[in-house]
Amino acid sequence: MVAINPVVHKILSYVPFLLVLIDLRYEGVCGKDGSLENHFEMGKKLLAAGQLADALSHFHAAIDGDPKNYMAYYRRATVYLAMGKSKSALPDLSKVIELKPDFTSARLQRGNLLLKQGRLDEAESDFKKVLNSNPSDKDEEEAQSRLKTSDEIQRWVTQSRVNFDRKDYITAAAQLDLIIETCVWDVSSRELRAECFIQMGEMGKAISDLTAASKLKSDNTQAFYKLSTIYYHLGDHEMSLNEVRECLKLDPDHEQCYSHYKQVKKLNKHIQSAEELIQQQRCVPVCPCVSLMSLHVLVQEQQDVSRAITVCSEVLQSDPQNVNVLKDRAEAYLLDEQYEEAIKDYETAREHSENDRQIKEGLEKAQRLLKQSQKRDYYKILGIKRTAQKKEIVKAYRKQAQQWHPDNFQDPVEKKKAEKKFIDIVQAKEVLTDPEMRQKFDNGEDPMDPESQQGGHHQNFHSGFQGFNPFSSGQFNFKFNYQ
Repeated sequence: MVAINPVVHKILSYVPFLLVLIDLRYEGVCGKDGSLENHFEMGKKLLAAGQLADALSHFHAAIDGDPKNYMAYYRRATVYLAMGKSKSALPDLSKVIELKPDFTSARLQRGNLLLKQGRLDEAESDFKKVLNSNPSDKDEEEAQSRLKTSDEIQRWVTQSRVNFDRKDYITAAAQLDLIIETCVWDVSSRELRAECFIQMGEMGKAISDLTAASKLKSDNTQAFYKLSTIYYHLGDHEMSLNEVRECLKLDPDHEQCYSHYKQVKKLNKHIQSAEELIQQQRCVPVCPCVSLMSLHVLVQEQQDVSRAITVCSEVLQSDPQNVNVLKDRAEAYLLDEQYEEAIKDYETAREHSENDRQIKEGLEKAQRLLKQSQKRDYYKILGIKRTAQKKEIVKAYRKQAQQWHPDNFQDPVEKKKAEKKFIDIVQAKEVLTDPEMRQKFDNGEDPMDPESQQGGHHQNFHSGFQGFNPFSSGQFNFKFNYQ
């Protein structure tokens, strides 16, 4: 018997394993299509069961194995949509249409996503192609409906921009509301509505829209910059700092953000110092570059205008000619509606700084507000704050109008008093719900006063009320519509 060399014997002992490996390799090649089909079917089952992450893994594998399998792309897009990842679904739907241009469902889905993003022309193109492709009754009905919606939105977009340019921000915002109800991911509409809210003084709503815009558009440095400036002027220096840092993360060389960042950092340092001193019941050191802002922060965070006045007064005891502190205290007096005191401080500050534009504007504003306070105050008539939004104004108007409607009074003296009060209420509502008239009133001009409204179109309305009593016997008999 021939003896086998130990080395040869060892090699031969590996032969069975090699044969198994070779067999497995060939089996894998032969079963490739079956494996891809398994991934596809398993993905469908997991999708139906709501196991989205696992389904996604199987569709990934199916696409890696066959990059031209349009149904795998479509199923994966379906998973992405179920997961709320529309940005990821859109490229897959486009790939489906590229591989199979007559796939109506994919084109309809893509059109819907484009519509939500506000890409109206592209969405309309998809809907029209669906209608020209012999669709099912259901797909045809949906495409026609979406196309009609897109046409309406196109008109609203045009009208909203026209109204924005006209400075009719309330109307523009209402039209943008309608657009965003459908185009929920439309960045430009949200940014424009945010601008409307800023002009209307509704900063909370502006923040909400800009925050959404910063998330919908990955490199939206401008949204972060605007958020930072809004928070800055609201006195929330920490949030202002957070937002401007997000801007600089996206673009470290962004000029506006970098300049604003330095300003906010300087303010933040000053505010921290001021807060520490407030806790110690000491006066606030005045920094000329952030004087007015520090006052606003003090007022907002301490919720005490009188405290701000006290702090400024403490500084002025030792430094009575400090122009910045005089301006701060004057602004505090304005916030507290002590207009005569504000005028005194502005006049004193002007003696030491004749060319200061801020003093000149502040003094003019205080004088207007003093004159206005001696006449009609539409805010007081409705019992609302100067910061009230339109909904609050309308609500207060309805309440006051119902209370003071002349029909509620029988006694002639009381009825006459109610008529006068009712006219004031109606005029207050007209002025405060009209952005242009409200701005005039806030600037110290009464749009309903013929003396201050020289040649204005509202003069006739006011004078008509003066010379004509709409509630006198035999003139009108109606119930007022409180809208």
